[in-house]
Amino acid sequence: MTQPQWLSLATLVGMMALFLWGRFRFDVTAVIALLAALALGIVKPKEAFSGFSDDIVIIVASALVMSAAVQRSGLIESLMHRISQRIRRPSSHLLLLTSTVGVASGLIKNVGALAMLMPAAVQMAKRNRISPSAYLMPMSFASLLGGLMTLIGTSPNIIVSRVREEMTGKPFTMFDYFPTGFALLVVGLVFLRLGWRLLPERVSPPGLGEAINISGYVIEATVGEDSPAIGETVAEFAERHERQVEVNSLLRGDMRAAASPYTHLAKGDILILSGEPDALEKVVATDRLALAGADAAGDGSDDGIGVIEAVVRNDSPLIGRTAGRLLMRERLGINLIAVSRAGETLARKPGQIVLEAGDVIVLQGPLEVLPQRLGQLGALPLAERPIMLGSTRRRWLSVIILALAMASAASGLVPAAVAFFAAASLAVITGALPVGEAYEAIEWPILIMLAALIPVSASLQTTGASDVIAEGLAGLAVRLPPWGAVMLILVAAMAVTPFLNNAATVLVMAPIAAVFANELGYRPEAFLIATAVGAGCDFLTPIGHQCNTLVFGPGGYRFGDYARLGAPLSFIVVVLGTPLILWWWPL
Repeated sequence: MTQPQWLSLATLVGMMALFLWGRFRFDVTAVIALLAALALGIVKPKEAFSGFSDDIVIIVASALVMSAAVQRSGLIESLMHRISQRIRRPSSHLLLLTSTVGVASGLIKNVGALAMLMPAAVQMAKRNRISPSAYLMPMSFASLLGGLMTLIGTSPNIIVSRVREEMTGKPFTMFDYFPTGFALLVVGLVFLRLGWRLLPERVSPPGLGEAINISGYVIEATVGEDSPAIGETVAEFAERHERQVEVNSLLRGDMRAAASPYTHLAKGDILILSGEPDALEKVVATDRLALAGADAAGDGSDDGIGVIEAVVRNDSPLIGRTAGRLLMRERLGINLIAVSRAGETLARKPGQIVLEAGDVIVLQGPLEVLPQRLGQLGALPLAERPIMLGSTRRRWLSVIILALAMASAASGLVPAAVAFFAAASLAVITGALPVGEAYEAIEWPILIMLAALIPVSASLQTTGASDVIAEGLAGLAVRLPPWGAVMLILVAAMAVTPFLNNAATVLVMAPIAAVFANELGYRPEAFLIATAVGAGCDFLTPIGHQCNTLVFGPGGYRFGDYARLGAPLSFIVVVLGTPLILWWWPL
């Protein structure tokens, strides 16, 4: 091996180590990898920023804008709502939810489709008096499978299309992925309809807190001068409220006091309370407690002030920070009044809790700005919003624009990047999506990661490092039958993607898979499709894909729950996906 090849491999290994360590966010890790490649000389300065103008970045950004426009129209939710009114059995509701999110994921980004339908799933579970955990993980898995069907469904499909164009001069078109993706979606829906019972049973009392299977919210409240709690001990306070709430800690003046059962409550005491939302609301009202910041949200009046429950996304700026550090009240005019984290009891003030992906939060503020603030904070609502958003004509407009873009790209009239950039621009120009929401819809960390890793990925090819890796794999696979070689790539991508971002997985693996196919004397298409399928199917962890992270907190899941349902689904994808890929893309 030459020195540039060693340096390229060292950069790759270092980057993967940083991804596994998790100390830095994935976009920061990608930037570090690019800087290292520049310092080592394996990426030339004039090529360092080529990724920002790459078609991959343009298509992903445009697809995110169109996803937001279709979400805003409410058409998919409206259709599902009408059908759900005629369905009574929870298992049938599950099939409706997974089918809808699966099909929608082929039209818009899969994480957008899931985010759009999660509130409906939570509300449907409440009506059926069951835990949303029975719905949310199957929906997440269905969204991953649905994203395999089209070019824009998931980022890996866009990346392997570009690699095929580099190898053969012809990219994958919009619906080249459909036969394999649709077949896997159908099989997956059947499995999820029957296999959801593999998930642990959850107790589902009527309260929302228990309905989403969380240990309880934590709020900060101050004992007022006329509160009946004054003079009571902590034990008496809890007993009077039938132990539906718990005093986690007590702050008096500048000192934090232990919440001893024998501590007497006094005027001005700050209580950190945990419990179900309904119970907490009742305690605050009956004992005349003052919620922290309740008078600071909005303009200080009660008119138009409300609360909204949301889940923190895994790309949220809230992660690793506190509401106090973000100056949420001062900068945004809203107040964080409650936080819940699956499997943990929180004893700090909500404003002092370092937030994590999957946390369920309650925000208070002016109703007209809360939805916009959620977008800025990278959080998704857990309550159904009104279906109708504007006129019927405007609601159909975004869907028509998306259909025209998909048809133009599929027919080859214009390149996919041009078609979707034009579609995103039209959505804004025609008012189908306000320009502010268009900018908020773009996931900038994803774009930064892609733009930074594209030249790093290219360095594997220019230095010949990808040839070295592919030759090593070919030596291992020389005795395998053709289907075994395809399965090897599929399993390898599926094994790596829980630890890396799926787009990063494909940027690294797709060039290697293409050279691997060439070394074995096969066409690259089947191996590239296998890479995309493997990278798009992370069913084993809550951290490998945004969709899985989104449902982690609201579903009240534990880490190991994903493997209970995901391991057999992964096995099905490998066993059935391999012959399906070879059927449509012969070697």
